[in-house]
Amino acid sequence: MKYYFGKVLLLISLGSSPVYSSAPPKEALCRACHGVDGAAPIANNYPKLNGQNKDYLVSALKAYRGGQRQGALAAAMSAQAKGLSDAEIDALADFYSKK
Repeated sequence: MKYYFGKVLLLISLGSSPVYSSAPPKEALCRACHGVDGAAPIANNYPKLNGQNKDYLVSALKAYRGGQRQGALAAAMSAQAKGLSDAEIDALADFYSKK
């Protein structure tokens, strides 16, 4: 019985994983505010990331990381972007541009 219960949990877990399976490792940081697949921001003034131009996302994240972007949300975005490498920025931009 215990083994069967474990299998059921495993199947449930595997059944729900495709939502995030192709997501880059640090995508969870973005998801917290921009929603699943960047499509459901938690606030009206947070942009949707899904379908955004990849080059724009790369440019914006690098500008946040370098402290060149200003505005109401710049401090929060700069803090997040400072922890991203160029490769991670590229992976996130690629991920969101294809959603």
